[in-house]
Amino acid sequence: MKDQHSVANDLPPIRGERPTRVRWLVFVLASGTSWMLYLHRYSWNLIRPALMEEYDFSNSQVDGLYTVFNVSYAFGQIPGGIICDFFGTHLFLGIIIVLWSVLLPCFGLTGNFYGLAGLRLGFGAAQAGCYPSLSKVTRVWFPLRTRTITQGLIASFFGRSGGAMSSIIMGALLIDTCGFSWRVALLIMGLAGVLFASLFFWLYRNDPEQDVRVNRAEVTLIREGETDETPDGPRVLPFRRVLRSPSMLVFIVQQFMNAGADGIYVYLMGSYFITARHFDIATASLLISLPLWGGAIGGVVGGFVNDGLIHLTGSRRWSRTTVGFAGKFVACLMMFVAIQQVSGVAAAFCLFVVKFFSDWTQPTVWGACTDMGGRYSATVFSIINTSGSVGGICTPPVLGVILDMNTTREIVDGKEELITNYTPMFTIVAAMYMVSACCWLFINCTRSLDRGELTT
Repeated sequence: MKDQHSVANDLPPIRGERPTRVRWLVFVLASGTSWMLYLHRYSWNLIRPALMEEYDFSNSQVDGLYTVFNVSYAFGQIPGGIICDFFGTHLFLGIIIVLWSVLLPCFGLTGNFYGLAGLRLGFGAAQAGCYPSLSKVTRVWFPLRTRTITQGLIASFFGRSGGAMSSIIMGALLIDTCGFSWRVALLIMGLAGVLFASLFFWLYRNDPEQDVRVNRAEVTLIREGETDETPDGPRVLPFRRVLRSPSMLVFIVQQFMNAGADGIYVYLMGSYFITARHFDIATASLLISLPLWGGAIGGVVGGFVNDGLIHLTGSRRWSRTTVGFAGKFVACLMMFVAIQQVSGVAAAFCLFVVKFFSDWTQPTVWGACTDMGGRYSATVFSIINTSGSVGGICTPPVLGVILDMNTTREIVDGKEELITNYTPMFTIVAAMYMVSACCWLFINCTRSLDRGELTT
């Protein structure tokens, strides 16, 4: 049964009524959530070398700890998406932000491998429902014609910029400038997350039709271009529809390769620039962030290119395919350029370009999920994100073994040091980008799992 405000918003807007701007408050909250998630997750870039130095963990061990995160993150995606679709995003998102923010400082409490593994499991489970929920937020609160751009800003720009700022805030500011230990730095970052969750609880509402701050003109603006028809069917997506959709099955493979390759920016860049390229922590923190700034900018550009192509060509299917294929193809080529660089700074700038093109496909992933999912968009996104997380589970152990196989003990300035050759690892990542690019040629986002029909 609708409340009085919802019934009032079903009516046409009053003549000359200016839309309220509550959707922009929601945009700020969604962007802040994405930023905070990556700020906390990418702290692993500096936690990883600290654990190796203090507790003498090997590459395989610390990459195994990273993989444990991806296990709970992967298998928490679909339950998180279903819960979000069924109950809404307000309480669910607010609670999980608090949970992962409280768990973050706990990584500094133990050097026991199994204790750290347990913490990583909890951290991954807490973060698992975030992006399926944000996918729901963008579908409910933003107009169809600008939705891909909005998703690009939230997921790619603010998400990746949070990851980029993670090493700068934790390493360059809190550790190097302020002189805090890495453990205290994690505590400060966790407290910031709890404060943000409090704001989210206070200010966010599930639906514009149910928000007393939203007038009829803003509801009409948000719903512009959407059909009024509510499809019949179950409230939860029947998974047989997923299994019968060739596009979804290829989409799953694409995201497995995509996320598996992109995982190196979460857990390997700190070790690469500090131990392989021999930069101090302040300089390394800036170089670690550079590829992530590339991803942040690329995500925004990709969103504009995607919506622009849809407007220009009228083909949602081929616009998304073109952006997806081109981004991953160029990322593959640029990875081989990065491998050849003698200078660590030049390599960082090449990785900036790699991540720019890799992440300009991110809004396309979100857009394809909302196209294919309809009212099940959070669940569809959770399935795609789960496949990416499985890629994140499978890839780090393989890359960790490859790094250990290419690590030798050498005498440098009279001291024995471990020297790791990262080129084979980067070559595998480039190959994964190429497979991801080819998958986009076979993904038809106009096949709706909601209605089971073609859309334009």
